[in-house]
Amino acid sequence: MKVVLFCGGLGTRIRDYSDAIPKPMVPIGHHPILWHVMQYYSQYGHQDFVLCLGYKANAVKDYFLDYKQTTDSDCTVSNFGRKVEILGKRPPDWRVSLVDTGIWRNIGQRLVAVRHLVEDEEIFLANYSDGLTDASLPDMIDRFKRSGKVGCFIAIHPPVTFHLAEFNEQGDVRRLRASQESDIWINGGYFIFRNTIFDYIQEGEELVVEPFKRLIECGQLMAYKHEGFWRAMDTLRDRQVLEEMIERGEMPWSIGSPVRAAAS
Repeated sequence: MKVVLFCGGLGTRIRDYSDAIPKPMVPIGHHPILWHVMQYYSQYGHQDFVLCLGYKANAVKDYFLDYKQTTDSDCTVSNFGRKVEILGKRPPDWRVSLVDTGIWRNIGQRLVAVRHLVEDEEIFLANYSDGLTDASLPDMIDRFKRSGKVGCFIAIHPPVTFHLAEFNEQGDVRRLRASQESDIWINGGYFIFRNTIFDYIQEGEELVVEPFKRLIECGQLMAYKHEGFWRAMDTLRDRQVLEEMIERGEMPWSIGSPVRAAAS
């Protein structure tokens, strides 16, 4: 399946980095977070990507135009650098379509802008380019296929802890609950769509507003509830958390991670 990734936002909440580079290019470990998101899909066999670019689009284009297989592989160099042999398993051969969808387009209109690249796909995947998870993508896809719905997204508990207050009209507090103890679920991205999704999007509309409302009214939207790891890189603090996880060798979004293997 093709994977559409939305890479065009301004990244205003992580401005210290995104003034110089677009948010998807902000590194965690030795790679941009976009690379980690693509690796997640790639490990399940989805290696055909459509990147919807916008803010500082050239930085993303340059990254892939300059990308070398040897960056992440052991290699043998000979003939004064003219011959390079990959040692061991070769890195995945991604197919990446780089489409400049404009700076000010919202997510819905970015998706419409690349419609021609996914119109032959009965089902395609889509996501933001700044969130990581250990959710089982094959299980998510299987449930979606069996549902017969048009759209699906991963539903997660709010990653930031806060307390919910329950009180009466006089202000008497009846209960305080941590957000993680509540039944609150939010949209975590990791979308799956049938190609009929475009029938629900009109000019200028944001994906998760009017189109999702229409899907809900028609009973065509499902949520995949995930209680495991999920984290978006919205702020510098989020980046720091992800960076520290990588330094400890904890990458639950990667099947090969020791933490992921121990949990399975």
